[in-house]
Amino acid sequence: MKNLLKNISFVLFLFLFVTGVLILFSSPEKKPEAVSLSTLVSQINEQKVKEISVTNDELTITMVDGKTEKAVKEKEAGITETFKNYGVDQEKLKVVNVIVKGETGASLWLGAILPFLLPFLLIAGFIWFIMRQAQRGNNQALSFGSSKARMIDPKDKKNRVIFSDVAGAKEAKEELYEIVEFLKNPQKFLNLGAKIPKGVLLLGSPGTGKTLIAKAVAGEANVPFFNISGSEFVEMFVGVGASRVRDLFKQAKKNAPAIVFIDEIDAVGRHRGAGLGGGHDEREQTLNQILVEMDGFDTSINVIVIAATNRPDVLDPALLRPGRFDRRVIMNLPDIEERTAILKIHSKNKPLGKEVDLRVIAQRTPGFSGADLSNLLNEAAILTARREKKIVAMPELTEAIEKVILGPERKSRRIDEDEKKIIAYHEAGHALIAASLKHSDPVQKVSIISRGNAGGYTLNAPTKDKMLHSRNYFIDELSVYLGGYISEKLTFHDITTGASNDLERSTAIARNLVTRYGMSDLGPRTFGHKEELVFLGKELREEKNYSEETAREIDNQVTKFIDNAYKVAEKILIEKKDLLDKISNVLLEKETIEQKEFNEIMGIKIENKEAIKTV
Repeated sequence: MKNLLKNISFVLFLFLFVTGVLILFSSPEKKPEAVSLSTLVSQINEQKVKEISVTNDELTITMVDGKTEKAVKEKEAGITETFKNYGVDQEKLKVVNVIVKGETGASLWLGAILPFLLPFLLIAGFIWFIMRQAQRGNNQALSFGSSKARMIDPKDKKNRVIFSDVAGAKEAKEELYEIVEFLKNPQKFLNLGAKIPKGVLLLGSPGTGKTLIAKAVAGEANVPFFNISGSEFVEMFVGVGASRVRDLFKQAKKNAPAIVFIDEIDAVGRHRGAGLGGGHDEREQTLNQILVEMDGFDTSINVIVIAATNRPDVLDPALLRPGRFDRRVIMNLPDIEERTAILKIHSKNKPLGKEVDLRVIAQRTPGFSGADLSNLLNEAAILTARREKKIVAMPELTEAIEKVILGPERKSRRIDEDEKKIIAYHEAGHALIAASLKHSDPVQKVSIISRGNAGGYTLNAPTKDKMLHSRNYFIDELSVYLGGYISEKLTFHDITTGASNDLERSTAIARNLVTRYGMSDLGPRTFGHKEELVFLGKELREEKNYSEETAREIDNQVTKFIDNAYKVAEKILIEKKDLLDKISNVLLEKETIEQKEFNEIMGIKIENKEAIKTV
């Protein structure tokens, strides 16, 4: 509607503009004076005439003084014969420039007919344009219930994705390769009485490659791939979502065997009946139609539905039952080997320096998804271009990691020297505690350069991926988080707001040790149940399944963990005050300490790629 009004306004403006131009150019000017032939002859004999232009029977006369006149000659006679009959002095006539013009059909059209016809043509064009827009609107209304799915043709080799283009996810590939076999050779399974799976649900954190691996299934099976988002089904009009679902499966059945991929299916697949009013709204009708299409009356069609979500907890149970989504494939965050392979794939089109070790980058990026790693390399390439370099080197890659985690450097931020010293001792406290405790992660980098909301930062990363975390690890981490707070207190006999985030995280770890992990003196049990209302899609409150007396005991246990960690960190910082001062002074001088230099300060030896803490 907005575009239609815009086009109408443009046509009206164009119409008024052309009309104005025509009026301007056709406005009456000073008309030439009409004279008789005898007067013209007298003027020629008196040498007052400069030029005569003859067009049919009309004479346009230009005088020597610039004045213009007009006259009409005899129709039967030519201009020369007319002047001879009127007794023009031939010697005087030779001085006058006589121009004879013949009027063409085009000039007649442009001069006489077009000024009257053009407004009618503009009005007719305007009416035609309005009718065309109305017809287009009717066509859009008729196709409103059509599916908006985008199809990737298997013949399109340029956009084809196969399993070799997806790094890691070995178990997921194995699960999905059976789907490929079903699509390639269904008879092999049908002879054994096996039924083709109706649907596959891909579960995983954002950025783990759910969409990419779904494309790879279609690429490996060489079948059409219909891609649509869950939010594209539902509109404000009743019945549109269900209509689009029917149209989507109709297209897929025509191109069977085919794959239908519904991204973010939780947009339409949430638990029915949930919400403030419950009811049978448009979203639920759309979900009902999906359920029927997947496992309704017609069960012989060779179409497989692959759906992706990172919120399986809110999906309707009818959607998850066998016969609809027969199998669930978990897309986990990549481990160090998979991260290295992902980095190799995303760095294929980027010129890397010879000193770049992608495994080192993989070690520094635990918890990164495939999308995060792709973004990391892209940020490194942008940083390289900004520095006018031709090759992506290790400094750009390491800086890109920090940018992805913490944000860009705030170089314009002016920090007072006193504040800078507080930040240096704060970060030195974190680093010193981390290097001194057995179960903490090794320090990769310490910096007092401001990034994002952080005045400084200490990067700790494990040397290998961990699936499980021990009680000792959490207890040491508590001391590391409190290291900055205690360092400020011991050095300046005061504390600042810089430790607020550290205190929040340490308190959360201590409470989880008691209420979730069963690692406190209260024994192997959990406390509290987080209740979630589906219609808001977020945790609202925690249900207390314990008494007030138990709550007091939980608080006491949390305090006990924090107090013990405080004592451990305080003892280390007091005993190693010289090392704390040394790290802080280096930070104040260089602003950044890399892992190698930090290990030299601490006296940590590196053997077989494992840090042996000797301090």
